[in-house]
Amino acid sequence: MRRLSLKRAEEILAGVRQVRALVVGDLMLDRYIVGEVERISPEAPVPVVKVEGERVGLGGAGNVAANLTALGAACAVVGCVGDDGEGALVLDLLSRRGIDVSGVVVLKDRPTTVKTRIMARHHHVVRVDREETADVPESVAQALQDEVLRLVPTVQGIALEDYNKGVLVPSLIRSTLEAGKERSLPVVVDPKRRRFFDYSGATVFKPNLRELEEALGETALPEDPVWLEAARARVGCEVLLVTLGDRGMALVDAEGRHTRIPAVAREVYDVSGAGDTVTAVVTAVLAQGAEPHEAAILANYAAAVEVGKAGVAVVTPREILHQQAWTLSEEES
Repeated sequence: MRRLSLKRAEEILAGVRQVRALVVGDLMLDRYIVGEVERISPEAPVPVVKVEGERVGLGGAGNVAANLTALGAACAVVGCVGDDGEGALVLDLLSRRGIDVSGVVVLKDRPTTVKTRIMARHHHVVRVDREETADVPESVAQALQDEVLRLVPTVQGIALEDYNKGVLVPSLIRSTLEAGKERSLPVVVDPKRRRFFDYSGATVFKPNLRELEEALGETALPEDPVWLEAARARVGCEVLLVTLGDRGMALVDAEGRHTRIPAVAREVYDVSGAGDTVTAVVTAVLAQGAEPHEAAILANYAAAVEVGKAGVAVVTPREILHQQAWTLSEEES
């Protein structure tokens, strides 16, 4: 297990402030209805939530972008929203964080993806999704490709955030990967099952354990360096980073070096958005020139902070360093 000193972590996170990144993928609005459960409905065996408040936030690729800016990086996004109130709200939330939204295409015949979570205190009662998941038309895909090609020369790293909402079609995936390769930029992919094997050539491919098992059709063996290297070769990426939930992460690079990163002990309130946080940290850290195992270690600390917050949330460098310092002191005691 490779380690990262607190001094080195500080150096890396300070360097992130010089980074500008591009996030390409599915933009979503997260809506939270928060209240208390005081009784069960007489109409059906379901809890009755007495609403006390509502709030909205960025989801999907928007949350990755928000996390990048929270880390101190500059950011641009390429994706789609509907020509509706929710789409306008997504654009406003992005713009308030200083995120470049010039690459966002507004579609008149497609609604903005909205995830509505009903929460009883910190407990997730139910989620209601409004979405269109069919692939965007080729004309829209071409417009998105044009925006990627326009923005790539201005960035040092790229994140592809796929939530299977129809934006990351094969032509957009391939053109983005090729544009990143031409400029020797790190490209970090957070995949979903539909196009799992379309991201060959990515710098870092970051599935969770369940996604990897479903795609490969076999039980994953993240503790086995030989199996992990074989999985990396099948995916066709330079670095395979598998997130293991409460077991941490496992990484293998193009040289076959295996790094096992144990989970950080933390009280978990909500795992929503933790994967977006990991994607953002890995993208930012690689973009400023650090090594993949350093990016994964810092992302692991960031994820520990994020799951300790209710709902989808962002994480700052100060919080990451505080988490690292606490973890290292616990390991030494």
